[in-house]
Amino acid sequence: MVVSLVHQGVLRDAFAEVSHFRSELYACLTVRGDALFELCDALLCTDGPVRTLVDLALAPEHRRGHGALYGGLNQGRIDVARLRRALAGVPLPKAADGRLVLAVDVSPWLRPDANTCADRAFSHTFGRGEGKHQMVPGWPYSVVAALETGRTSWTAVLDAVRLEPGADVAAVTTVQIREVVERLVAASQWRPGDPEVLVVLDAGYDAPRIAHLLGDLPVEILGRLRSDRVMRRPTPSREEFHLANPKGGRLPKHGGEFVFGDPTTWGTEQAVTVSDTRLYGKATAQAWDRLHPRLTRRAAWLDHDGPLPIIEGTVIRLVVEKLPSGGVNKPVWLWWSRTGATEADVDRCWQSFLRRFDIEHTFRLFKQTLGWTKPRLRSSEAADRWTWLVIAAYAQLRLARPLATDLRRHWEKPTEPNRLTPARVRKGFRNLHAKTGSPAGAPEPSRPGQAARLEEPPPGHPA
Repeated sequence: MVVSLVHQGVLRDAFAEVSHFRSELYACLTVRGDALFELCDALLCTDGPVRTLVDLALAPEHRRGHGALYGGLNQGRIDVARLRRALAGVPLPKAADGRLVLAVDVSPWLRPDANTCADRAFSHTFGRGEGKHQMVPGWPYSVVAALETGRTSWTAVLDAVRLEPGADVAAVTTVQIREVVERLVAASQWRPGDPEVLVVLDAGYDAPRIAHLLGDLPVEILGRLRSDRVMRRPTPSREEFHLANPKGGRLPKHGGEFVFGDPTTWGTEQAVTVSDTRLYGKATAQAWDRLHPRLTRRAAWLDHDGPLPIIEGTVIRLVVEKLPSGGVNKPVWLWWSRTGATEADVDRCWQSFLRRFDIEHTFRLFKQTLGWTKPRLRSSEAADRWTWLVIAAYAQLRLARPLATDLRRHWEKPTEPNRLTPARVRKGFRNLHAKTGSPAGAPEPSRPGQAARLEEPPPGHPA
């Protein structure tokens, strides 16, 4: 009986969260809000993957014509700042120690044939076969999402920024992370005394530079490094330097080299952990403390005022026994923006990095199920509005997880209610939509005089 009451309380809270977010979303749609809101509902309730944008106009939840659909995307307005605050205020997943873990990655909306579309930038894509990397024109979006613990296909998307042509990805990412963390603090998702927010980055980001620029925030940066990097050890003390150099000399700014590809330069590890995983077999992690990159006054540091900083951190080398894909098993090098790592810190870092790949499931859902990149929109502003509608729809799916039932087909395996994938939750969202209702107003006649013809004529007036 107690379990049943607790379950009912969870369902009531989840239903209240969904209803509140839907009301807040409608308030964020400032121009052509009814059309945009019903487009988002059609996206949630349509059966099967979204293949064309106009097909959403055929859903019962979309009570307007297809012209209103395109009019909402082309001439509508979304209060993105308010929507971002709403996304930061909903319940978010946290790690076992109560820590927020954020992942940042770029996903492209490829538009190679849209020669007249503005603001296209070259996006890095992976072709078929090894080494088949391509640069294709499109709209790349930098996405920030909160990660869950354990194996899952769910994330909590908090922000998306379209990268302009020639943008400094590290600078844009730094500003984006700063604004996301500030919104989380304002929403009381992080309070003084809580563990610092962990931000996980893949290769391609300058993790030490981002850590330096975000040094005033309660965040830790964990980034992947190339296997050909060279780090430097701390500057030796004056006594150690004079013992190694009896003839004297100038005290160096950097210590000895730590070459990733040369084990003879590694020295003794600060911490070593060995874990058994179901997916990767035995995982061995080694950590070396107080290593930093040697910065030069060029590229990103060209306009830096004063001496170049020394950004110390912990280097972690992860080796797994096997890969699920059967590919070449290579070590993974990570850089953590904190020093003095314990074995628990090392395990938490590499496990959080593996959870970063959950955001790939979100991108796959956006593109293959919700049809994020299917519309052939001409305007980049319309693309931004469609992107935020997809994010808002996904947020409603995540909030509706406790309310969803498994409407599986006969050939699909049964799944526990709390283990449903986003696509399975979407199958039953139409039933939830009938209970929550829609704040959007009823559509008005599109042809002048149509409303008058539908009204009953006054007495004595011919019909």
